[in-house]
Amino acid sequence: MRPLQSVGPRLAIAATTIVLGTPGLATAAEDTGAKDATYYISLGDSLATGYQPEVDKDTDLAYTDQLYAQLKQRTPGLKHIRLGCTGDTTESLIKGGKCDYPHAKSQLDAALQAMAQHHGKVAYVTLSVGANDILQGCVSPAGTLDAACLNSTSKSMATNIAQIAGTLRKAGTNDTQFVGSTYYNPFLATWLLGPSGQQAAKESAPLVGAANTGITQVYKTTGFKVADLAGAFSSDDFTTQVNVPGAGEVPANVAKICQLTWACTKKDPHPNPDGHKLIAGAFAAQLADTDEPGASPSPTPTPDDSATPEPGTSTRSGTGSDTGANQPSTNGDLAETGASSSTPVLAGAGLAVVAAGSTAVYFARRRRTTNES
Repeated sequence: MRPLQSVGPRLAIAATTIVLGTPGLATAAEDTGAKDATYYISLGDSLATGYQPEVDKDTDLAYTDQLYAQLKQRTPGLKHIRLGCTGDTTESLIKGGKCDYPHAKSQLDAALQAMAQHHGKVAYVTLSVGANDILQGCVSPAGTLDAACLNSTSKSMATNIAQIAGTLRKAGTNDTQFVGSTYYNPFLATWLLGPSGQQAAKESAPLVGAANTGITQVYKTTGFKVADLAGAFSSDDFTTQVNVPGAGEVPANVAKICQLTWACTKKDPHPNPDGHKLIAGAFAAQLADTDEPGASPSPTPTPDDSATPEPGTSTRSGTGSDTGANQPSTNGDLAETGASSSTPVLAGAGLAVVAAGSTAVYFARRRRTTNES
């Protein structure tokens, strides 16, 4: 057994088995321009579904919803098929078991059915998945990882991502753009725990970097572009110092994790609304060449650096709406989920086990006990 500190930072999104999902459904036939419609299909885990710990639900704050809103400005007839499933692993995304999809056995199957139904009209496909694989299988209650399990799971995760991406790519056309993502590093939040935590944060960076290198290679091999979330979150910048209220001078990568996720306050590594906004920008940057000739690419949104918030808080006002039970649909039932990108959710109430230095760094969500197994 190894302490999670030495291997766990490969993961960015906390595992959860809550079945949540898609808001307001509308069929393509309800739209006057249905014949000329094009489609954006989003797949993934809680990152894709906009899970927010405060409401303990998926929300329409997801990067997928914010990205859709940007893409729809370029292509007014664009429709969003929102298939993400909170808690999905690379295996369950292929085989099913976490969320229910009408007439489909899994998230991947639902995507393939949608791509077949709208063949030649799917403009964009995005994917963010993988973190739950290790958190759900190889982490002990004490926060340690089984080395053999980790080695086996890492290999199977890469194999599964290659299968998912390759299958999706084959189902598309030359006009379909595919983007997958790397991971940001929430374990940088341990910097705030003192000298041992700072050492743990430093040690996490090369591990996340190595994992992201492997993920990038898999995506590129299968014809996917790559949204560099580690780069967007400045995950390797220990040099630049930033003042964070309540924490003092910290490296820029630590400041961004505090600003863009709940890792520093509630020990929950999910992105907050500003984090999702930045992630949407990282995906949008990979899709910039889809602009009409002569049009200016949509800018990559970034948080306002002129005002650094308290760690884990948002700079915007309002509240995000949850998306209710997950009932994603294929065969023409399309989720119109353009995000209200100015709506944050306050810090959540996730359980965390955080031990720095030579022990473990482990983020784990508490399991709800009613109606969410």
